[in-house]
Amino acid sequence: MDIIKEFANRFGASDGIRLYHAPGRVNLIGEHTDYNGGYVFPCALSFGTYVAMTPHGNSLANFQSMNFNTKVQIDLNSELRYDKGNDWANYPLGVVEEFRKLGFSGRGFDVLFHGDIPNGAGLSSSASIQLATAVMLNDIYEAKFPMIELVKLSQRSENQFVGMNCGIMDLFASGMGMKGKAMLLNCQTVEHTYVPLDITGCKIVVANTNKKRGLVDSKYNERRAECERAVEMLRLELNIDFLCELDVAKFEAYKHLITDPLAQKRAEHVVYENARTLAAIDLLTAGDLQGFGKLLNESHESLKTLYEVTGAELDTLAEEAQKISAVYGSRMTGAGFGSCTVSLVKDFGIDEFISVVGEKYTAATGLVADFYIAETGDGARKLEAL
Repeated sequence: MDIIKEFANRFGASDGIRLYHAPGRVNLIGEHTDYNGGYVFPCALSFGTYVAMTPHGNSLANFQSMNFNTKVQIDLNSELRYDKGNDWANYPLGVVEEFRKLGFSGRGFDVLFHGDIPNGAGLSSSASIQLATAVMLNDIYEAKFPMIELVKLSQRSENQFVGMNCGIMDLFASGMGMKGKAMLLNCQTVEHTYVPLDITGCKIVVANTNKKRGLVDSKYNERRAECERAVEMLRLELNIDFLCELDVAKFEAYKHLITDPLAQKRAEHVVYENARTLAAIDLLTAGDLQGFGKLLNESHESLKTLYEVTGAELDTLAEEAQKISAVYGSRMTGAGFGSCTVSLVKDFGIDEFISVVGEKYTAATGLVADFYIAETGDGARKLEAL
């Protein structure tokens, strides 16, 4: 593999190289439900982050990447803090610090990262970096943490070290993914069910807007605050902590309590999206791809009109996709304001889909979209070095 050769070139080691991999993810449906205590339906992808590593005798660790120029060296016996100058390396360094706080440190290593997730595509490259690091450290320190603990540890790292108030979905999908399956995940309880992705005759196609996502962090925080405001108003009569504790009928009966029109719109999306996610499982299990695709379209429309996190680029990709007869359904995926759409496309129509949607997208936005046929993959793990 290229990463093995590059590791040898950079660090001068050719024997004893250990190799690890953690996948990216795409969320098929269930958007902005995770931090509202609801369900999501992601699957791990075949592409992600590879890590090559060799341990050595001192307490220094050297971090390098084939994707970024920044190189970082740390002393593993010292407390680590977020440093903007460390750029991408803050993600693995946060995981190192979590292990150090648990008593695992001291043995140094050289490590090289290589990701084949498209940068900025919203397919969770940061989660895959963290999970690959966690699996590596679990191995070198013989910590024997189960994968769910590595997922939770990595979430703490992103929340507390990096400072991103993310939910558990991205890390969970990267750590716990299974080839050929998606997972129905309850983000409040972490209960999950694997669902076979039996989509014979079609493919999941991810389209990247290639738009810089400057608004994501601020708007994400705004939406969280609006949902929390809706919960506070509902708590005048209901004993709830999260919007997704309500089904559609109960929401309709009590939505008048949300006197802020904007907060009510946000809450309506969340409750109905949670219901769509649960309905999607039944439709997929029954082999009703037409019905599943309809839910994808409804999800996008709700994210556009009620949650208002799409924007011209995502709307163009989804709406042009929905016009093509070979497409069951299409929606934005991720936080919004850029990144990707996910579409379910019949095999015979994939070339037409990429050609037509790509052409219409460029004409409307001046940007060039990238398209990826998404294959499912297994979760984070140690590989046999080649």
